[in-house]
Amino acid sequence: MGNIVNRVFESSGPEGKVRGTPQQIIDKYNQLARDAQLGNDRVAAENFQQHAEHYLRMLGAAQKDQDARREQQERENRDRQAERDRERPDRPEARPDRPDQRPRRPDHETQDSPDMSNAPQPDLEPTQDADESSLVETPESQKAEKPKRPRKPRVKKVQPETADQEGQAGSGRQDGSDATEAAE
Repeated sequence: MGNIVNRVFESSGPEGKVRGTPQQIIDKYNQLARDAQLGNDRVAAENFQQHAEHYLRMLGAAQKDQDARREQQERENRDRQAERDRERPDRPEARPDRPDQRPRRPDHETQDSPDMSNAPQPDLEPTQDADESSLVETPESQKAEKPKRPRKPRVKKVQPETADQEGQAGSGRQDGSDATEAAE
């Protein structure tokens, strides 16, 4: 039947059609029942309350079904997980190959270990040239490249020098567009 909780219904009540989800219809019929009570119409108020109760029962049954399905799903998931856990071979408590599962030392062992931060440190002599560093090259560490040569200047379009030459070279247009055509 689908999800009744979110389904849109159209209810034909005494005041006309009421459309919406079951909760919206319940709210609407309860409001109509209050209005009828304020208008001293006990029969209409009872009728609206009965309509609201119908949708309330429908909604309650749908929610119980949903809760039962959810419980069943959770139970099945727990059973599957328990089955997987039983199928797995017994794992040792701590696996030294995984850092997060290494056995911890008792606190008394860590306190007795010597502090090496104040011990004399060896002097290391560089064995490589400064140019042959084992570091990764970055754009900042590279030598500056030669500057690029400047671009050639843009060629200017040839423009006629006087208006007399335009009249001779043009096609006789009066809108002035013949000067640009001649230049091209």
